[in-house]
Amino acid sequence: MSEKYDVIVIGSGPAGYVAAIRAAQLGLKTACVEKWTNDAGSVVNGGTCLNVGCIPSKALLDSSHRYHDAHDGFDQHGINTGDLSINVPEMIKRKEKIVAQMSGGITGLFKSNKVTSILGYGKLLAGKKVEVTDNDGGSTVYEADNVVIATGSVPVNIPVAPVNPADNNIVVDSTGALEFQEVPKRLGVIGAGVIGLELGSVWSRLGSEVVCLEAMDSFLAMMDQQIAKETKKILTKQGLDIRLGCRVTGSEVKGEEVEVSYLDSNGEEQKQTFDKLIVCVGRRPFTEGLLAEDSGVKLDERGFIFVDDNCATTVSGVWAIGDVVRGPMLAHKGSEEGVVVAERIAGQKAMMNYNIIPNVIYTHPEVASVGQTEEQLKADGVEYNVGTFPFLAIGRAVAADSQDGMVKMIADAKTDRILGCHIVGPSASDLVQQVAIGMEFGSTAEDIGMTVFGHPTFSEAVKEAALSVHGHAIHMPNRKKRK
Repeated sequence: MSEKYDVIVIGSGPAGYVAAIRAAQLGLKTACVEKWTNDAGSVVNGGTCLNVGCIPSKALLDSSHRYHDAHDGFDQHGINTGDLSINVPEMIKRKEKIVAQMSGGITGLFKSNKVTSILGYGKLLAGKKVEVTDNDGGSTVYEADNVVIATGSVPVNIPVAPVNPADNNIVVDSTGALEFQEVPKRLGVIGAGVIGLELGSVWSRLGSEVVCLEAMDSFLAMMDQQIAKETKKILTKQGLDIRLGCRVTGSEVKGEEVEVSYLDSNGEEQKQTFDKLIVCVGRRPFTEGLLAEDSGVKLDERGFIFVDDNCATTVSGVWAIGDVVRGPMLAHKGSEEGVVVAERIAGQKAMMNYNIIPNVIYTHPEVASVGQTEEQLKADGVEYNVGTFPFLAIGRAVAADSQDGMVKMIADAKTDRILGCHIVGPSASDLVQQVAIGMEFGSTAEDIGMTVFGHPTFSEAVKEAALSVHGHAIHMPNRKKRK
């Protein structure tokens, strides 16, 4: 038996590394187990989000947007660029440099906070023991007073379009889509959700003909549908071919291309050939080899680790956070759960408000939401008022050629408390956070409407949408008169 810790965290993604750092800050002897390694065999912290998810995809989204802007948008500003070209391998190198920098940053944080980093594959045994198997097959068992499971999630593979992890070349998952060395002429994307739209946008901006095949009849079903319809209109105008109600029935790789068979929204069989096919149909919790049979930790019917409202499992002293438990698979949700669990281990009474978690799609323009959608409120029988405001009426947005989209705010009809805010438009990810802060303090639409916003800013659309809840928006016609 080796060294004993107050806390052992399994997984160093956004949930795990934050939990480990916070636990160490609170004076707990903490170790973090991670199986990911680089080419040199050293531990790579950051999990899916930092290495093959949030961070690298945003790097490519930024690069592709800059290219698209220079290619299609500079002329109207009087900027002449001449012939443009994209060096995809250099773009990928930039992405990899950013990933390495951020991963190294976590390693530095571990050192400064005295978190012990353990390389290997962690497995929870009975009695809060953690067996770690290294790359050579050797194993060491560690003891802990508390174990935090933060093993994250992996892409869902589907039989009709299998991804070969050893190849990940023609038919790829989200990881493979971040490694293309050239722009595919014809790109298919199975799934028009968050990941599919972001990755489709990257390669569409660079010149790919992108077709998104979505099995559901509704677009972005988890979003407010007024915003979803506006988003689909904007993305379609940009060139994304989004086909709803299309169920993929098979795929066949033929040389350097793949033929996809699917049933369209009319139930008719169709075939289409692509140079690359990205499978983005969701993610599932990663628990392979994680739990010994006698560990005592239970999984729910969907394969997630069962936890209570405070992320405690069925075993006292064993916790689980992030994508491996219920709730939205969002990095910031996992990070906050990591903080809460660390503080509860230290004897504090930390809690988390699951009703106010922002959700963002990093297309251009961005799509962001917080709180409840209009559809959810209707289903729950809640009386509400709605205010909307277009970016077309915002001076900063027009001046920045970013006038597509709108802000939608929903408030309780009786109390005026903000119940939700949904945005498609410039800097939506940052604007929605303003409303999230207000909601945490119980703000009303009137509170936001009475707040002085800087001019000219994109955020004025938030103020105007709040005013619009009661028909008081200044910069657009209203059916109601201001009183």
